This record gives sequence, C-alpha cells and structure tokens, in this order.
Amino acid sequence: MNKEEKRLFYKRLIALTLPLAFESLMLASVAAADAFMLGRLDQNAMSGVSLASQIQFIQNMVIYSVTAAGTILGAQYWGKGDKKTINDIFCMMLRINAAVSVLFFIGCVFFPQYLMYMFAHDSILVSNGAEYLRIAGWSYLLTGISQCYLSVMRISDHVGVSAVISSGAVVLNIGLNAVLIFGLFGITPLGIKGAAIATLTARIVEWSLSVGISFKKNFIRPDLKRLFFRDKLLSADFRKCCLPVLGASLLWGVGFTSYTAVMGHLGGDAAAANSVSAVVRDLMCCACNGLASAGGIAVGNRLGEGDLKRGREYGDKLLVISVICGIITAVIIIALIPAVLLVAELTETARKNLIGMMIIMAVYMIARCINTIVINGVFAAGGDTKFDMYSLAATMWGIAIPLSFLSAFVFGWHIYVVYVFTCIDEIGKIPWVMLHFRKHRWVKDLTRQRNNSKEELQ
Repeated sequence: MNKEEKRLFYKRLIALTLPLAFESLMLASVAAADAFMLGRLDQNAMSGVSLASQIQFIQNMVIYSVTAAGTILGAQYWGKGDKKTINDIFCMMLRINAAVSVLFFIGCVFFPQYLMYMFAHDSILVSNGAEYLRIAGWSYLLTGISQCYLSVMRISDHVGVSAVISSGAVVLNIGLNAVLIFGLFGITPLGIKGAAIATLTARIVEWSLSVGISFKKNFIRPDLKRLFFRDKLLSADFRKCCLPVLGASLLWGVGFTSYTAVMGHLGGDAAAANSVSAVVRDLMCCACNGLASAGGIAVGNRLGEGDLKRGREYGDKLLVISVICGIITAVIIIALIPAVLLVAELTETARKNLIGMMIIMAVYMIARCINTIVINGVFAAGGDTKFDMYSLAATMWGIAIPLSFLSAFVFGWHIYVVYVFTCIDEIGKIPWVMLHFRKHRWVKDLTRQRNNSKEELQ
C-alpha cells in the first residue's frame, strides 16, 4: 500500500474501532458494576451473580456465532453492494437467535437452581445465583433479537448508532443497578433482585431502540415477507461460516465456564478473586475486541469487492497492530493492580489470590490480543472459521482443561498453578496462528452472483 492507501486504511479502522471498542467496554462495564455494587453488599452475593452470569455467557456464545456468520457474509456483500442478500442473511439470523433465546429463557426462569449446580455446590452461592436468574432470564428472550439488528447496523455503516444504543442500554443498566441494589431515592434496597431487574429493563430498552431505529431512512430492516424464505446456496454459505464459529464458541464458552467452575469449587476466596479478575480481563479485552470486529469488517469489505491483494495487505497490518495492542494491555493490567485492590471488598486471602492472578493475566493478555484480532478478525473476514474451532479443541480441551482439573482436584496444587493452566491455551495457540496466517488461506471472496438488480439495491 502507498501512503494514501495506508492513511485511508487507518482512518477506516479507527472509525470502526472506536465505537466498537467503546461498545465492548460499556458491555463489560455491566459485569464490573454488578461485581462492584454487589461486592459492597456481600462477597457471596457478588460471587453468586458472577457464577449465574455464566449462563448468559453461554447464550451469548451461541448468539455470537450466528451474528458473526451474518457479519462475515454481510460485510462482503456490503462491499459488493448487494443489500437484498444482506436482508436474507438478516432473516436467517433472526430465525435462529429467536429459537436460542426461548431455550435459555425456559432454563433460567423455570430451572435456575439446576443450572447453578453446574458452577457451585455452596448452597448460598446457588441460592443467590438462582434468585438472579429467575428475573434476568426474561431478558434472554430479547438479547438475541437485538444483536441481529445491531450486527446489521455495524456492517451497513451505522456502527456509531449501534454503539450508542448498546452503550445507552449499559448506562441505564448501571444507573438502575445503583438505584435498585442500594435503594437510592427512597426506594427499598433490592440487592440481587435489583441487579436482575436493572438488566431486564436495559434489555427491553435496547430491543425497542434497535427495532425502532431500523425504520429510519438508509437503515436495513428485515423484510417480514422473506422471514422464512430459504435460499439453498446462501443457507449453505451461512452454515459453512456459522457451524465452525458455533463449534468454536461452544468449545470456548463451555471451556471458559469450566474454568470458572474449577475456581468456584476451590472455595469462596478463590471464587471471589476469580470473579474480580474476570471483570478486569473482560474490560481489558475491549480494545482487541473492537479491533477484531473493525478489522474483520474492513478486510471483509475489500474481499467482497474482489480486491484480494488489498484484503491481504489489511490483514498484514492488523497482525502488527495486534502485537502492539497486547503489549500495551499487559502493561495497563500490571499498573491497575493497586487500584483494583483498593476498590474490591475482599478477604485478605482473596486479595493475595487476586494479585497473583492479575500478574499471570498480564502475560496471558498479550497472546489473547493477538489471537482475538487475527483469528476473529482477519481469518473470519475471509470465512476461515474452522481454524478457531480446531485450535480450541487442541489447546483448550486437549491441554488447558485437563491440566486445570488435574491440578485442582487430583494433585491439589496452589491456586496460582491452577490459574496458569486456565490461561495456557491462548499462549499455546500463538505458533499455530502465525503459521496459518502466513499461508493466507483466509484470503477469499465469499460472495455469489445472485439475481439482484441494481434497482433493488437502492
């Protein structure tokens, strides 16, 4: 790329990354606010809700796989200028996510205690988590639908609007958390129920805004007449992208949840320290998440245009950016240790556990940033979604999870050793990621020539 092309690339990347990273930060802030506010009330309340949130974490992994496939194909078809195909992709996402949302709603609202036993045996933690799920579970009906609308906004040059809607819902959630948990303005303090009601209210507002704004000019909304329309070739392309992403998401989501379960079974102090470290980790991942999403859209647009050379050059630039992002993130985590200890209300043992976890996390985040941007951004942009699934099966399920369980339940090793094993999968991916990147199998145009006239695209 010449200087002008580089300037346009960085301008486009920044324009996409800033709202997406901010949106990711705001979403992560909900968990941080819940942990902070509930932690002020009781350590068990914080831990119980944190464990309960793993249910939504799994749901989000499924929803993400669907919207990710839609984003991969949608970004390329947007680059091609084919809005009718984007509408058909939109409808596919809605059908699948609606079914997923109903399933999780039923589990969380009607069988919350059974779900909680997957993460903890402590009766107090199970009771606290179930109390949260009975109310928050209603919000799971709306989450999948909202994410479909927001995903289409991001690929259709309305990324700023999607960020405002998501961030606005987060601000509302955090504000209601404070009011309902602590009982501000004369309201009776509701504790865990307050956190759940705040979550539900925010999701209702997010859904309403997402659907409502889609009726504005230049926004894409689903054509309900085509909601159940099925194009065999497009459906096949969607499955090729979605199924590996779903497989990877479930492997990663269930794997990460198993890490939480391991730490939860090591006792209240271990669970509390892990809950705080998870919040810090999620906040620190916001920049690389935003860069991955933005990079994927930018690369996908070029590949959809048929400019494979430019798409490859964009990928090369993103690899360098991922390394820089990882190093900066690691330094920030180390610098934040005193502030986190000052804010978190923990026992002395939990505080010591947290210090060691954050030092380990700093090293982990270098690898996490590189893998997130390259795998979820660059590789995914060209439809290369199988790599993530294979790498997770090998490093997470083949190495990290067995070592975590053995170290915790068989050998009884120190909590730091157990935590290291829960982080080792990202580091183990790096050589494999670099080798695969250099093969450039991800440089592909996924679009097809469909029967869409230019008039239909206006």
